[in-house]
Amino acid sequence: MPTIPPASRRARERRAVPLTLTAAVAVAAAGLLTGCASASSQLTQQADAGSASSAAPSTVPGLGGLTVCQSAHLRVTVDTSQAGGAAGSLYYPVNFTNTSGAPCGLYGYPSMSFVTADGSAGRQIGAAAERDPGFGKLSVRLPAKGAAHAWLLIGEAGNYPASACRPMAAHWLRVFPPGDTAARYVGVSFNACASASTPLLTVMPVRSGPGVQGVTP
Repeated sequence: MPTIPPASRRARERRAVPLTLTAAVAVAAAGLLTGCASASSQLTQQADAGSASSAAPSTVPGLGGLTVCQSAHLRVTVDTSQAGGAAGSLYYPVNFTNTSGAPCGLYGYPSMSFVTADGSAGRQIGAAAERDPGFGKLSVRLPAKGAAHAWLLIGEAGNYPASACRPMAAHWLRVFPPGDTAARYVGVSFNACASASTPLLTVMPVRSGPGVQGVTP
């Protein structure tokens, strides 16, 4: 075996030091990445738990534990015969009828938007309805076959430039009753704006009974 001169041996030893340090740094970095991944997973789980805990309550406030009306037990209709005008817009009562044999309750604002079709195949048209903050939320009791309503204000699409509105016809209204994440679909035709930057819809909180023209919250 050839003899390695002392100078060459020292040079090899010096080259080995950075390699050893590089390996150590790589191991440490791998540990940090593993720790970060674990922390990220914990944060995700915490966020998911927070989302679950913030779900809508199953009872209506102030009604002695009365359960929230489920979408499956509500018939939702738009009563165009009771519509009323207001400065380039029209108010339409959206009625919720309890089709079950037991009382239930509603509280707050429904969510509404125009969509292209009935069911999950439908795509949203334009912006969803904004909430009118001028009216307070009330707890409403619906006996079996009883009704409640929420007024929907629909702006006139023709009041906006076509370039901003991108007008189109909407033949379906998607409605999420207050406190439920399952939608109901109402076949009704309106002129809509496809552009989400031109909101046409404003919704009011639910009130007792079917909507009557001229009687808004």
